[in-house]
Amino acid sequence: MPRRANIDLDMSDTVRANGLDIHYLREGEGPPMLLLHGATSMAGFDWGAQRPLLRTDFTLYMPDARGHHRTVYDVGQGWSRTALVDDAVAFVDALGLERFHVLALSMGARTAVELAVREPKRVLSMLVIAPALRPEPAASVARARMDPDKVLREEPDWAADLQERHDPYQGEGAWRRLLDAIREDSQHLTEVMPEELRRIRLPVQFVVGDNDPWVPLEEAVRVKRQLPDGKLLVVPDCGHVVEAERPGIFNPAMMQFFRRTRSTAS
Repeated sequence: MPRRANIDLDMSDTVRANGLDIHYLREGEGPPMLLLHGATSMAGFDWGAQRPLLRTDFTLYMPDARGHHRTVYDVGQGWSRTALVDDAVAFVDALGLERFHVLALSMGARTAVELAVREPKRVLSMLVIAPALRPEPAASVARARMDPDKVLREEPDWAADLQERHDPYQGEGAWRRLLDAIREDSQHLTEVMPEELRRIRLPVQFVVGDNDPWVPLEEAVRVKRQLPDGKLLVVPDCGHVVEAERPGIFNPAMMQFFRRTRSTAS
């Protein structure tokens, strides 16, 4: 189901990083936390039920991914998840964030995992919701669900939300081009290998819904077993967007995890 944004643009800013003017939101006080949204979303939007809780303990930094909302990028020049990791590293470098916590969903969660592989000493703790770390079933689900013609025909409300979210900044028809680019990149996903996961020696909370088509439960268990300090939360009767579908279960677990890691991370 589409969800309407409630974004305070007075908190917004841009920073030049990796050749982009990355738009982001900033709020709260305390140690820095990087929040990475899911595919087709935008800064802060996925975290409406979490931001009021987190900003009392952390300073939240919430960037728009390239080609999303106000981080302008022509996806016709090439769009990949590898570039998102490069963007994330450049973003924290540009803001001078030496060490930080991470909260991330789906596409953003995959970025977070690869960021932790690449920069393990900078990430203090990480909660990731449903990152697709293997090519399947993500490639098959993307083919079935991210066809813009199908979305327009079968989910017109979502199509309207995507158009409102992206086209005013990225240009007319941008939402369609973005869906096509994400779907195409999904066909070329590489696996984050077990030896890479074992290098992530920091507290990790892996969260997945028990009915998530993108990340099956057995995949979540496999990943958790590779993480030296990993925990797994399986949310019952829940799909892919756990933090929005079941905030009553997710929020207490999130706060318990981050308050523990906030006090113990060094």
